[in-house]
Amino acid sequence: MKVARTGDWTGKENVPFSDDVTIGLKTDGTIFRWNKLAEEIFEYPAIEAVGENVSLLFSKKNFQKETEALEKAKAGNTARLEIDCKTKSGKQKFISFFAFPIFNEEGEVVGISKLAYDLSLQKEAEEKQAALEAIVNFSNDAVISKTLDGIITSWNPAATTLFGYTEEEALGQHISLIIPKDSLVEEELILENLQKGQKIDHFETIRMAKDGTEKPVSLTIFPTFNKNGDITGASKIVKDISYKDRDDEKQATLAAIVSSSDDAIISKTLKGIITSWNDAARRMFGYTEEEAIGKHISLIIPKERLAEETKIINSITRGEKIDHFETERIAKDGTRRYISLTVSPIKNSRGKIIGASKVARDISLRLEAEKQRDLYTQRLQELNKYKDEFMVMASHELKTPLTVIMANLQLLQEMMENDENAIFVEKAVKQVDKLSELVGNLLDVSKIQAGKLAFKPTDFDLNELLNEVANNLQQTTKDQKIIYKDKGAKLIVHADRERIEQVIVNIINNAIKYSRKPGDIVVNAGNKNRTITVNITDKGIGIPTKDLENIFLRFYRVSGSASSFSGSGIGLYISSEIIKHHGGKIWAESNVGKGSVFHFSLPAANKPK
Repeated sequence: MKVARTGDWTGKENVPFSDDVTIGLKTDGTIFRWNKLAEEIFEYPAIEAVGENVSLLFSKKNFQKETEALEKAKAGNTARLEIDCKTKSGKQKFISFFAFPIFNEEGEVVGISKLAYDLSLQKEAEEKQAALEAIVNFSNDAVISKTLDGIITSWNPAATTLFGYTEEEALGQHISLIIPKDSLVEEELILENLQKGQKIDHFETIRMAKDGTEKPVSLTIFPTFNKNGDITGASKIVKDISYKDRDDEKQATLAAIVSSSDDAIISKTLKGIITSWNDAARRMFGYTEEEAIGKHISLIIPKERLAEETKIINSITRGEKIDHFETERIAKDGTRRYISLTVSPIKNSRGKIIGASKVARDISLRLEAEKQRDLYTQRLQELNKYKDEFMVMASHELKTPLTVIMANLQLLQEMMENDENAIFVEKAVKQVDKLSELVGNLLDVSKIQAGKLAFKPTDFDLNELLNEVANNLQQTTKDQKIIYKDKGAKLIVHADRERIEQVIVNIINNAIKYSRKPGDIVVNAGNKNRTITVNITDKGIGIPTKDLENIFLRFYRVSGSASSFSGSGIGLYISSEIIKHHGGKIWAESNVGKGSVFHFSLPAANKPK
């Protein structure tokens, strides 16, 4: 009988390769030879194995691979297969098989000889090594190995992240690459301990990165041994503890903030037991830290408000924060403290809520200020009421004598038509006109405040009114030319014509009054999206930006050069109220020294004519 490995080879028929695990198979896979080493590895005695199919060594999944290897051997070729097998007791073993065809004298394949090598221990060692390499490579801590001479022999990715050197840059270099000069003596002490076989745990020190920055680290160093038990070097686990310094600094900062805060800061458990108490809490409530810590928070809660604590704890347990809850607490001497509470949940490192932190702010002064403000507001309202009542009374009382004076002046004016002293009567008439206008404005202000300003809305063409007012007011001034750019379109609004005229007159009169030199006053109007807007532009002294937002307030007077002009500060206020009543808007734009533009808008009438 002839047995082939990689080429033709003649061996002993009964015990080929007797130093190896040897299994002889017929071409159908039936075992006919099973040596002692096969018995030891697979735990089947020869009497149990011979005559059985070789499939008893494989799971169903793996037997397909074995079948393919046997087919290859039956075809006259050598086949190799590394595969998991099962022993009689059910253990898994990783076996490397070589299958060789057995030829007869005619060169026909009559059987298969299989050599088997147990690689289980080797595979286990390789898997352990791979696992260790994965742990080292994916570790967040730098893992570095070195010889007893300090030469770096391994360098994981985390070491690159921490120190900046790549693996290629670090391997073969001395470990002093990352040790500051003033710390080199540490390395000698470390080597002494390693040579004695001693491990070094959590040694905190400083190491140096490639860019020169110092890294606070914690070192765990242990010796490495060869198979004979001799110390050959060391492995280091280097943990970056920069965060610890940051945490310590953060903790110190927070402690300083809590200690120096003007607000009482108190921590407690979910059962209400006080666990921290800052100096502001002592000042606010009178209890020292020693007196408060360990006590229930009800120490400072009035009996009638104890239910609040239950609600607060329930909210905190649900992870909810309580913001600016205003309540009362009681001090050691029995006095009440009006406070605003902000309560936040305290969580442990696992995110579990374990307590609450309270910030208590004394709002006694604020409440007192609010009380005084309310009293002041109430008193101011009363005074305004008296003032409004006085204005109404004074306006009515002034109206009658002014009417009599005007009538007599007009009569006197007729009688003195050709008298050279008639000019004095004319001046008196003008001043009475101004006084009558002021009285009328004061009456309007009073009616506005009382909500009794009368309006008689009708549909009219604003275009016609603007033409009329521009022409009438042109008669009152020689220095300014009032130009109305009539576009010919009807601008129908539903409004009180007299009141809208009052607005236009007021704005144009102001433009005339506040112009120091001749200049055009331009009026134009248009209809866009059912909103009619009027623009009145002058080249007067202008209005400072800081005054623009206030010019429509009651009795407001513009600062600067405008304050030298006479005026009551109520004309624009009345105009603003009239426009607002009609559902419109009024506003102004201005540049000091260049002039102003006053705008007002009104909704177009629902049924334009």
